Amino acid sequence: MRRRMLFSTLVVAVIAVLLLGLPLGALTYQQVNDTNVAQLQREAEVISTEVDAQLLREGRVDTAYFAKVYPQRHIEITREGSPTVVTGGWEYDPRDPDAPAALNATASSARASVSVWRDTRGVREEIISAWLGIASLSLLAIGVAVGLAILQARRLTLPLVDLAATAERLGSGVISPWGHRYGIPEADAVAEVLDRSAERIASLISTERHFATDASHQLRTPLTALSMRLEEIIAEADKPDVVREEGEAALAQTERLVDIVESLLGRARRTQNPKLEPVAIDDVIEQFMEEWRPVFTQAGRKIQLVGQPGLTAMTVPTDLAQILATLVENSFKHGAGTVTVRRVETGQSVRVEVSDEGEGIPEELAPRIFEREVTSGNGTGLGLALARHIAESEGARVEFVHSRPTTFALFLPPGRASAPRTTGPA
Repeated sequence: MRRRMLFSTLVVAVIAVLLLGLPLGALTYQQVNDTNVAQLQREAEVISTEVDAQLLREGRVDTAYFAKVYPQRHIEITREGSPTVVTGGWEYDPRDPDAPAALNATASSARASVSVWRDTRGVREEIISAWLGIASLSLLAIGVAVGLAILQARRLTLPLVDLAATAERLGSGVISPWGHRYGIPEADAVAEVLDRSAERIASLISTERHFATDASHQLRTPLTALSMRLEEIIAEADKPDVVREEGEAALAQTERLVDIVESLLGRARRTQNPKLEPVAIDDVIEQFMEEWRPVFTQAGRKIQLVGQPGLTAMTVPTDLAQILATLVENSFKHGAGTVTVRRVETGQSVRVEVSDEGEGIPEELAPRIFEREVTSGNGTGLGLALARHIAESEGARVEFVHSRPTTFALFLPPGRASAPRTTGPA
C-alpha cells in the first residue's frame, strides 16, 4: 500500500509540474525574447539620435565611437545619397545565408536610417538559465510532494499495521482492549470497534468461566445432600418405609439440582431475567433446613430457625434457596457451634440473618469478603460473591452485618402483609 501511495503521488506531482512547467517555460521564452528585442529597439533609437547629432556637429559618423560603445552589436547606418556605414564591435553579415541567427531592430531619424543586429547566443543562455530555474523548482516541488507522500503513507499505513496486530491479538486469545488512537477518524472508528469487541469477548469468556466455577460451587452442596440420602437408603435397605422416605428426599435433591442448573445456565446466557413472585419464605427455609439438618447432625452441630414466621417476600424460590445455602455453608465450614437462621421484618424489607458461634472474620478481610477468590480458610472464595450477585439480580442484597458473632443478612423486598410478629425457636 505504501508503494502504491508513493507511486500515485509521484505521478500526480509529475503531471501537475508538467501542466504548470511547460506553459511557464514557453511564456519565459517569449518574455525573454521580447525583452531583448525591445532593448535592441531602444538601442537602435539611441544610435539613430546620436548619428543625427554627429552629422549635425561634424558632418560625419564616428564609427570608432559606436564600435567602442557597442562592442557586441553590428550596426549599419544608411544615408540618402551616401554609402552605408558599417560599425559596431561584432562582425556580422546579415546578407550571408550561412550567418548565425541574430536579433534585428531598425530606427530612422531625419538624416539617417539605423539597423542594429545582436547575436542570439546571449538570449539563448538567458532562456536556458530561466528554464533551469523552472526545472529546479519543479524537481524541488516533486521532491517535496514525495516527502509529504512518504509521511502521509507512513501515517496511514502504521495504523493499519497496528490494527492488524490488534486483530491478530484478538484471534490469538489476548482480549484486553488495545486503546490506541491515531488521529484518523476512519482508523479510530475501527480501533473503537476492535476494543468493544475485545471487551465483549472478555465479558463472554468471564461469564463462561464464572458459570463453570459457580456451577461447581452451587452443585456441590445438593450433591453432598444427595449422597447422604443415598447412603441412608443403602444403610436402611431392610426398612421399606425409611427407604421410601429417603428416596423421595433424594428425588427432591435431584429436582433441586435441575433447577440450579437451569438458573445458572440462564444467568450465563444473560437471556433469563428473574421473575419475582410473592414467596412464603417459611416454606423455602423449612425445606432448606430439612436438607441441611442431617449434615449438621453428622458433624455434631445444630442449625435452628428463629424469628417471625409467616413472612412473604418478592423473590425466586430457587434463588432464595441458593443464597441461604451459600450463607449456611459458609457458617458450617468457617464457623463453629450452632448456626441460627433468623427471620425479621423491618417494614422496608424482609431480612433473613444467618449467624454462627465461631471466632468471626478477621478485620482485614471483612471489607473484601464479597470479592471473588477471597476466603478466610480453605474455601474457594466464590460462594459469597455468587450469593451477592444472585441477590442483586433480583433487587435484593446480601450484607455482612456483624463480625462476632459472624452474621450475614439477606434483605428481600417485602411481599404481601405478614403474619403477627412472634419470636422464639421454630
